[in-house]
Order: sequence, then C-alpha cells, then structure tokens
Amino acid sequence: MMNIAALVHSLRSSLLHIESRLLQVVQLDRQLAPALALNGPSLLPQPDREEDLEKSQEQTPGLLDSILWMAAPKKRRTIEINRTRRRAEEKLLKVKTNIEPCPECGHMKQKHIMCGFCYAKVCRETTLIRQQINAMEGSPLRAPSVETVVLYEGETPNQQDKDKRIVERARKRPAWFSY
Repeated sequence: MMNIAALVHSLRSSLLHIESRLLQVVQLDRQLAPALALNGPSLLPQPDREEDLEKSQEQTPGLLDSILWMAAPKKRRTIEINRTRRRAEEKLLKVKTNIEPCPECGHMKQKHIMCGFCYAKVCRETTLIRQQINAMEGSPLRAPSVETVVLYEGETPNQQDKDKRIVERARKRPAWFSY
C-alpha cells in the first residue's frame, strides 16, 4: 500500500503533466501563463448589442466587490493620547503595603500568605514523609483510610494515636512542623 506522501507526489506530478499538455494544445508557453485569473471581458462571451453589454456589466461582480471592507478610524490617534492610554493609572504597578518579615525564617512575605521559603521546606518534608509511607505500604493505592500521625525522634504515641497509621521519622521535629 502506498503511503500518503507518495500518493500526493504522484498526483502532483500527474497534474503538472496534464497542465503542460493543455498549454501545448492552446499554444501558450509555460512562462506566459497567467499568475492570477480574473473575470474579464476578453474571457467572457461578447454580447451582440449595447443593452446586453450594460446588463452583463451590472450583473458581473467587479474586483472591488469581492473585498471585505473593514472599519477604519477617521483620524489618527496622537502620540499624547496613545501614551496616556498606555500609561494609565490602573496599568501601573501597585505599591504593596502588607509586607512583613516571616516570623520563622525572616524572609519578606505578604501578611496573609505563607512565606515561599517556608513553604518549600514544608513541601520537601512532606515529600519525604510520603516516600516513607509509600515504602511502608507498597504503593499509594493500598493506603488505609485511617488518619496518619508523624512521630519524630524522641516522641511516643499517646492513647489517641492507637487506631491511626504511625510514621516514624529519624530526625528532630522541625519548629515549623507543629504537632
């Protein structure tokens, strides 16, 4: 079976061959062939009378009739108006007044948003905990539907943690990872 590229190539070559044969029949050289075909009076059958000529000119669409006309401004905008629009007050950067240092690490952060540096530390720690859980359970799909308690070095499970899944970490509990 022929692939698509070979099929397209064979169709193209056969169409070019047919085109060259037609040009030979009409006695036109390949260089003189029109690059753009338009409806013109020389290509259409000529009417016998002047009335038929006027009717045919009214009926055949002209070159400008087929163009889609777009809306255009009546006057050019001045440089001052363009710059005023581009530098509008609402497009300028706003000065933030709700920035304070993080109480844990000291990096600057917004008041109602968690510090990005501390968030990255929490993400790293939770990734390590998830990897440990994955190693304990075999896969994340076989995880039990009970609550998980993370115990760090020097911590012991209390009475409330009896029916929960316990993950023990061999390091000191971080200050930002509260119990």
